Parts: sequence; structure tokens; C-alpha cells
Amino acid sequence: MYKYDKYDQAMVDARVEEFRDQTRRRIEGHMNDDQFKPLRLKNGLYLQLHAYMLRVAIPYGTLNSEQMRKLGHIARRYDRGYGHFTTRQNIQYNWIKLEEAPDILAELATVEMHAIQTSGESIRNISADQYAGAAADEIMDPRPWAELIRQITTFMPEFSYLPRKFKIAVIAAEEDRAALRWHDFAIRIVKNDAGEIGFECYAGGGMGRTPIIAYKIRDFLPTGQILSYLQAVLRVWNRNARRDNIHKQRMKILVHELGEAEFRRQVDEEFQHFLALGQDVPQAEYDRIAAYFAPPPFETGLSEEIDRADPDFAVWIDRQTVAHKAPGYAIVNISLKPIGGIPGDISADQMELVADLAEKYSFDELRATHGQNLVLPHVRKQDLHAVWKALVEADLADVNLDLVTDIIACPGLDYCSLANARSIPVAQKIAERFADLDRQLDLGEVKIKISGCINACGHHHAGHIGILGVDRKGTENYQLLLGGSGAEDTSQAKITGPGFDEDGVVDAVERALECYRAQRQPGERFLDTYRRVGFDTFKEAIYG
Repeated sequence: MYKYDKYDQAMVDARVEEFRDQTRRRIEGHMNDDQFKPLRLKNGLYLQLHAYMLRVAIPYGTLNSEQMRKLGHIARRYDRGYGHFTTRQNIQYNWIKLEEAPDILAELATVEMHAIQTSGESIRNISADQYAGAAADEIMDPRPWAELIRQITTFMPEFSYLPRKFKIAVIAAEEDRAALRWHDFAIRIVKNDAGEIGFECYAGGGMGRTPIIAYKIRDFLPTGQILSYLQAVLRVWNRNARRDNIHKQRMKILVHELGEAEFRRQVDEEFQHFLALGQDVPQAEYDRIAAYFAPPPFETGLSEEIDRADPDFAVWIDRQTVAHKAPGYAIVNISLKPIGGIPGDISADQMELVADLAEKYSFDELRATHGQNLVLPHVRKQDLHAVWKALVEADLADVNLDLVTDIIACPGLDYCSLANARSIPVAQKIAERFADLDRQLDLGEVKIKISGCINACGHHHAGHIGILGVDRKGTENYQLLLGGSGAEDTSQAKITGPGFDEDGVVDAVERALECYRAQRQPGERFLDTYRRVGFDTFKEAIYG
């Protein structure tokens, strides 16, 4: 993983001290909240319903045991003993005292972490495939490119005050584990017919009030030209965006209004201008960064055999581990979705336990996932049983990856000042309704995603089953959506009809799943059956 040099460290340390002074002036009354707001947002600090919330960046989801232990320490010392992992591979703390926020940032800086550009109108944390560098199906590790983009877009003067937030993703496999086409800008590493590696580029995606799936705007971009091309995309948006209307400022609106062809034309025009400057990515700089992502010293000659005598362990192996590119190794998914728990939450003690496991069994490497879970990317198959036993003792061995209880949910009205309805209780009730593991396994892959408002932080538009909480004359009401996907078969979910109360939407989810069971053909997922039999069949089952 990337390591700070003296310039990186100096930059982050200076930013901490700058924010410490800004916080002091706010507390002493030399600044009002309107003046302080853009400053704290640039440092990841939100004012929520009950307290300040701090969002910490985990670039492309990669961190080590020292960093995870620091996150656990912060949870215990400055919060209420837990943190919350998000769909952008960040972690949030929900109970922060303003006067202690600079101290937290200073502690993060000691382990090469920060909260810069995790909020506000800026280029947000660069996300990536959580299996990067380990996946058997990837062309190459995409993280060096994600790190390169992170470095060139942090504090870039022209793009420091954007019309709205801007989200970027980088992957290198056909299977999309990062919701590529729901981003403002995204690249997939590909090979052309000549065997050359380059980028397939997408732009104009996003959720929220106006969900739009990104367009492919370039089939193949030589890797060395990514800086010029990204700047061209950003400049076209920054120059033309609707700054007069907050609901129309995201890049997806511009791409939609200009049209795919005209947007591409303007980007190509700017792209040629940047290419003429000759200031793109030097190979030496890519090589410098890529050296930090060299593969671990994998052992050779390891056995592929796993003792599956324990049936509980065998089920966990089948559900929570994924094929690794190195023989004798496996990728381990750690569920943060216990039945009755809060999706994405993890205690300080659990953070420290996972850090210990990463240090002992996974070359000191951890990943946070788009699905609000964690990953140990490089575990020897002969160590899987020991890892499983430790996870069982820490209540982290739930067997539900991509099943009906592996629910993505935003914090909702329990914490968020923007929310209209609660998300957490709905997620808990659905998980409890489907707690029986045999029932979950029978239903197979079902991705449920819940948002407490139209901003769609729970990605309900991309759920096989999506739930959107809205306010209906002072009452929480939940719309049910079907047919979305954030994977390589990207699609937007469709609202089924009138909303439900909290218990009613849980019943509606069950009716939709029972319709799937009645209609499915062998080997079909919920989404496959929905697409085959159509919307009306499911709507009839839900509403009767």
C-alpha cells in the first residue's frame, strides 16, 4: 500500500494545524457557523442531528493493521466505542465533539490518514474494487492508478471549488464490485485487440434526486493520458454546470442536458488542448507509485485442500471466501451485518481483532468494501479455520455475503439531519425476518439497499430490492423499488407503487421474495427472475 513521503506528511500535518486554528476561532466566536461550514466540510466534519460526524478517508478501501488499530482507538477515545463503514469505503464517527476534532485529525496523521475531501464540493475519496491486487479475474491491480488520481486531484487549484461533489471509481475486472456506472467519472482497465492496456471511460452517473447511469464516453484511452482526460472532463463540467440550482449542479445533469455526443465532443476538444501541453503522467511517477503495490511474498507449493469437517466452517467457506489469484490463498469477506445489528457498524474491540488477523494472516492488509463490509485479501487456505474461529469469537462470522441480510443502509433519521425517515430499524427488521440461514441460502443473491431520503446514500436505486424512506405529512413512509443493480449489469430500480409504513415495507419485501421463489427457474437470481417475468408480476404479488 502507498506510504507517505515527507511532502505528503508535511501537507497533512499543516492541514491539521490550519483546521485547529479554524476550530479555535469558531469556538471563540470569531466565526459564525455559515463561515465555518465550508472549512469543516473540507475536513470531513458534518453537523448532524445530535453531534458532529467525522468521515475519514480510506483511499480505494486499503488500510493496514496500525491504521485499523488507530481507528479503533479513535472510536473508543472520541466516540461511543464504534465506527460506521460507508459505501465509499470510508469510516464515519457519529458522536464527535467539535473541540476534539483537530485532535482526532492529528492522531490520524500519525498513521498516514486524514479526512480531507471526504465532504464538501470536492473530488471525494477515490473508490476501487475491494479485491484489487488479489482478485483472480483482474487484468492488473487498479490501485496504483487510483492512488495516482488521488494525488493529482487533492488540492488541485482549478477544481478546489466545484459546483458539487465529484465521485471517481477505478476497477480492472469485468465483474464490477464498485458500482462503476453510478459514479461521476469511472475507469475500467481493459486490453485492446493489440494486447495494450488502457482505460474504458464512463461519465455522468449518479444517484440522488435524479438517478442516471453513466455513459461510456471512451472505449480505449492510453494509460499515460489519464491526467489530461480527467482534467478535460472536469473542466467541461466546471465551466458549464448549473451553479444557479443546487439540484442541477451534478455532472450527470450536464451530460444529460448536453447529450452524450455533445458532451463527448467538448471533452475531446479540451482533451486535445491538455495533450498539447505535454504535461501528462510521466512513466517514472507511475512506476514510483506502483512500487508500493508490489504483490506480497506469496508462498509457493501451498495445498489447496481445506478441511471441511465442521459444517458451520464449511458454510462460511462457501459463502464468505472468494478465489485468489495466488494458489493456496483465499480472499476472506468479514460481514458487518449481524442479525439485528446496524449495517456497517463495528466496535473498537472488533476493529482491533480484525487488525490482529490482518497482521498475522493477511500480510498486514485490510480492505473496506463498497458493501459496508471488510476484507482480508490474502489468507492462506491452511489458515482459514483459525481466522474463522477468531471471527466467531468476535461475532464477526456471519454467513451472508450478498444474501438478503447483507443489507446496505444509510444512517437515516437516527443520525442524519437530511433524512426524512429511519433506515436502520427497517434493515434490522428485514434481517430478523430472514434470520434463518437455510432460508437465506435458498433465496440466494438478493441485494437490498435502503436510503432514508432522496439523496440515496443507501444506493436504493441500485438495489435488486430498494427502499426509499420519505416524509408523508409528518409520517415516515417507505417506497419499494425493484430491479436495480450496481454491478456490471447496471440498471435502475423502479418504484412499485404506493408506499408502506415500517412494518408494511418488511411484509412487502417478503411478498416480493416469495413471488421470486414461485416464479424462478433453476439457477436464476432474484434479479434474473424479475427481468424475465417483468414488473407487473411482482407488483401484483406485492399489492394483490
